[in-house]
Amino acid sequence: MAIFDAPIEREGDTLTGPWRMPRQMLMAQAYDGHASIHDDSTAQGLGFKGGTIEGPTHFSQFDPLCHAIWGDEWFAHGCISAHYRSPVFEGEEVRAILTRQSDRRAAINMEKRDGTEVLKGTVSIGPDHPPTALDERITTLAPLDQPVLMADAAVGAKTGRIPVRMDLDQHMGDLYPFSLADKLERMTEPSEIYREIIPFEMVSVLVNSIAREQPFPVRGPSVGLFADQEIRMRRGPLKVGQPYEIEREIVALSGSRKTESMWVLSRVFVTGDNSPLAVMLLNTATLKPSYADYEADRSALYGDAADG
Repeated sequence: MAIFDAPIEREGDTLTGPWRMPRQMLMAQAYDGHASIHDDSTAQGLGFKGGTIEGPTHFSQFDPLCHAIWGDEWFAHGCISAHYRSPVFEGEEVRAILTRQSDRRAAINMEKRDGTEVLKGTVSIGPDHPPTALDERITTLAPLDQPVLMADAAVGAKTGRIPVRMDLDQHMGDLYPFSLADKLERMTEPSEIYREIIPFEMVSVLVNSIAREQPFPVRGPSVGLFADQEIRMRRGPLKVGQPYEIEREIVALSGSRKTESMWVLSRVFVTGDNSPLAVMLLNTATLKPSYADYEADRSALYGDAADG
């Protein structure tokens, strides 16, 4: 029996999903005592036209395509690996496109009605995955030179294990002010199976909901956005109502003209087990202009050696 009702267009090795209008559910998100990039006024102050829809929201549109190829194995050993290219705003339509490259890997992208690319990357099936989009991307990163926002962070820094769970009606906190039940009413590709297993986009919520319990040092108040993200099932799926423990580690620091980025690898465990059930790699790019003391701190840290 089909678990998704999304119509899929097939042409050769390419599968294309329907146009969908993802919903904004993070307007009330707050962290470090201030609003986030998903708040209209905060986003507009940083040059966006409004609050952005969080990137992993779009992962759900790829689930029917991946399930059409790999069946339930997708939930047990699937991996989605994406570089976010353009934000999506409330009211915009997007569609998911998948092109098979081999039996175990496919290229993916998402586009808007006007052709704007929202994300690009890969999906694959394990447990031994072929190289993913972020496996390839992370090897090309330039080192972060003269960090300010990330001046106090270090590659290799790691948290202890933090307990977490996701019940169907559980409010997921200030970072995610909604429940899985709320999400199922609004997600682009709902399914009854998600009352038992946690969908890929909500794995991001599960992992990030505890990010402020043992936070890594980022100077602020400042505003960040997801730039790259990979969710990989090793022994999935993750279950609704199941207690887990999450360990987080900084695995890379990088930057651009406007941002400083922290790449964090999160491992999801069952208590007492040292073999992760799932892992998530997330690059959060923090916007330099969002930190009021950026130039003053840079001068204090590097003096005359600071870049112009």
